[in-house]
Amino acid sequence: MPMQPLAGVFLALACLLGIAATGSVFELAYGDPDLGVTATRWILGASIPGTLVALLVAIRINKPA
Repeated sequence: MPMQPLAGVFLALACLLGIAATGSVFELAYGDPDLGVTATRWILGASIPGTLVALLVAIRINKPA
């Protein structure tokens, strides 16, 4: 079954947010983050639920009727 184009957009967004979350964890774990602690925490706090929501939306869009 081919993937719907909009599902691909949400899947790409989920990947991007997952990478941002992983990078934020490493930045916070290993000392002084480049963007500062507050900004890095905000990025981490927004990217974790954003990843889950984007992934679930992509799955729901691509699910056959």
